[in-house]
Amino acid sequence: MSTPAPLRVAACQLGSGPDPEANLLAAEDVLDAAARQGARLAVLPEAVDFMGPAEDAAAVAAPLDGVFAARMAAKAVAHDMWILAGSLHERSPGTDRMANTAQLFAPDGERVGVYRKMHLFDVELDNGFSYRESDTVRPGDDLLLSDIDGVPTGAAICYDLRFPELFRIYALAGARLLALPAAFTHHTGAAHWELLLRARAVENQCFVVAAGQIGPYAPNGHSFGHSMIIDPWGTVLACAPDRPGTLAVADLDFGYQDDVRVRVPSLANRRNDVYELRKLHV
Repeated sequence: MSTPAPLRVAACQLGSGPDPEANLLAAEDVLDAAARQGARLAVLPEAVDFMGPAEDAAAVAAPLDGVFAARMAAKAVAHDMWILAGSLHERSPGTDRMANTAQLFAPDGERVGVYRKMHLFDVELDNGFSYRESDTVRPGDDLLLSDIDGVPTGAAICYDLRFPELFRIYALAGARLLALPAAFTHHTGAAHWELLLRARAVENQCFVVAAGQIGPYAPNGHSFGHSMIIDPWGTVLACAPDRPGTLAVADLDFGYQDDVRVRVPSLANRRNDVYELRKLHV
């Protein structure tokens, strides 16, 4: 398999709130900024359309083919750029639960892929924070592995990061890049965000681009930010400043990735025979 050409990517950081139109305008502004810096792929955070009380999200949930998709597609065309449009609250016919849905738009504006968050954030943290995403969101079942300018790219969302088997499936399917829209809490992010991102990069020898929400949101939430891009050796190539509307931008060198995979061939050295023999399923 040939080595892809270098790819400039941008992890776009936002501080979305309860107003979908204001959030969409902020997303368009940060995509404009990514284009000015020459990004070929821009990744937006989770929940671009709405950050606020879970019980209010259903009121702003929208069908996939709505205003959000149309304006993201228009930005992709205007900037000749790939956009992984973070996620939005997708209204689903026939169910009382939404989907947490990311959409991939090609430079011609076509929506070429959809990923619905698989692992839902049901937690009780020791700082008193409690959240049950599954009360209002239904999980997705399908992976999204896309060819972005010759770069096989796997998509996941936020809490998915804690499930390494998902990313290993992408790597074994040929992924070179892993893209993660997120809205990590400040409490969990301070402890685990960079640690988990670097682990997924190192164990799968992939580049990782992770775009996060940052700042407070009603009623008592606070997102961690620290949107970043990491190389297959685990080195942080770029990290966004601690405010909304900022970027982490880096050029991905896939020749370097090939070199890492040759020097430490951990993917090639997997004992597939043993895993299959012992029927080890994760």
